[in-house]
Amino acid sequence: MTNLQISNSLTRSKDLFKPIDPKKIGMYVCGPTVYADPHVGNGRSLVVFDLLYRVLIKIYGRTNVSYVRNITDVDDKIIEASKQLNLPIDKITSDITNIFHKNTKELNCLTPTFEPKATEHIKEMIEMINSLIKKKLAYVNEGHVYFLISEFKNYGKLANKNLEELVSGSRVEVSKLKKNPLDFILWKPALENEPGWDSSWGRGRPGWHLECSVMSEKYLGKKFDIHGGGLDLLFPHHENEIAQSCSNNSSEVLANYWVHNGFLTMKKEKMSKSLGNIETITEVLKRYNAQVIRIALLS
Repeated sequence: MTNLQISNSLTRSKDLFKPIDPKKIGMYVCGPTVYADPHVGNGRSLVVFDLLYRVLIKIYGRTNVSYVRNITDVDDKIIEASKQLNLPIDKITSDITNIFHKNTKELNCLTPTFEPKATEHIKEMIEMINSLIKKKLAYVNEGHVYFLISEFKNYGKLANKNLEELVSGSRVEVSKLKKNPLDFILWKPALENEPGWDSSWGRGRPGWHLECSVMSEKYLGKKFDIHGGGLDLLFPHHENEIAQSCSNNSSEVLANYWVHNGFLTMKKEKMSKSLGNIETITEVLKRYNAQVIRIALLS
């Protein structure tokens, strides 16, 4: 028994860490979508979860801890970047992944146990969608596949909101193809010049939420200890992961502890690519020692 306590977004309290199996601890953290150079806000998540990984290794031993951090290499943002830069998607994802790896090394972050790429797990994603459709937990409409929120009774538990609150204040995609505004995409059709894979409901690509559910299960199982990411992923991304995974597995829990790092702010606003108020890790490393940046991010 250790006295390690973790701030758990699921319970909204600081909980004593009790692993499912002390010799097989699993932590999944949402990694980068590789369409642009990582900024210092992305670096905060890297450093925070690297520290947690080091603490777990120190307590339980390196061979007893599996740290999975994925790479999203198929996404609308990547396709848009390809169009704007007039570069092949493979070129963008490869170059940004290399920069990301260089940055993680410079910030003295340990290499995760597994670093799966979304495009390498399409087969498993199609299998999970098929399973959800067969269980009547998902539906097909004009080549799109949506998860049926009405079939998951605990939706909103992580965000601590009811369905009405989520609809009124959320970042949900509006579409006439949905039965419920909160139903989320599992598969979307691909245009001719876009990356796509064949499936029984048409050529297309997986939804972002589905990717993490499939990869976390493949490397850590249907239930594991810790799931992490930035605070902006709590809803809808992590909420949707829980819904689809628990529904498909007929389970109550995906991860026992949900950990979210806070935002890095610039001039009192969250640093984000969409706001354009970013500084890349590469740029900042030219001005400051990497260990100074690491300590600043942890403070």
